[in-house]
Amino acid sequence: MPYAGLPKDRWAAKTKKLVAAHPLNMKEVVEVVSLAWEAIFESKIGPHRFKIGTHLFPKPQIMGFLLHELIPLEFAARYPNKWPGEEQAGDKDLVYIPDPRFSVEIKTSSHRSQIFGNRSYAQQPTGAKKSKSGYYLAINFESFDKRKRARPKIIRVRFGWLDHTDWIGQATATGQQAHLAPDCEGCKLITLL
Repeated sequence: MPYAGLPKDRWAAKTKKLVAAHPLNMKEVVEVVSLAWEAIFESKIGPHRFKIGTHLFPKPQIMGFLLHELIPLEFAARYPNKWPGEEQAGDKDLVYIPDPRFSVEIKTSSHRSQIFGNRSYAQQPTGAKKSKSGYYLAINFESFDKRKRARPKIIRVRFGWLDHTDWIGQATATGQQAHLAPDCEGCKLITLL
């Protein structure tokens, strides 16, 4: 936990150091996110060659899923011996073979500024579950507006370090969502785009 004992007014500086130490080039991260987003709209599905954004208008969960899958595939294609995607339950979404502490969890959201996780993100992981602490790539995107038929855009791309203690689970027993404390959202993630 790199922020342990650090006053909040020093979190942003710590985040800059953590991001600077990461082996991924942040310009390339933005490039890969943009390529993955464009690939979603270039793809054709089925014998009638249906296109997302022309014939199909997936819900945000589907768009997030596609980004979540395409980003690791692109990094794996570029760096097959360094950046494979998740292979086992305990892996992050983007695994760094030379040093797993640089592995990355990917979060996507159609919310204008926030990212979310399920309630387990606010809890200490147990057993073979992956750690919720570490590097995060956070992507916010627009949802489809079927009436306008305009292609949604990537709103924000952020990168940084989050600990499981930064996530706040819903208080109700049936609540399944976790969100970040505003201080964490603002100081522990650096805006790349």
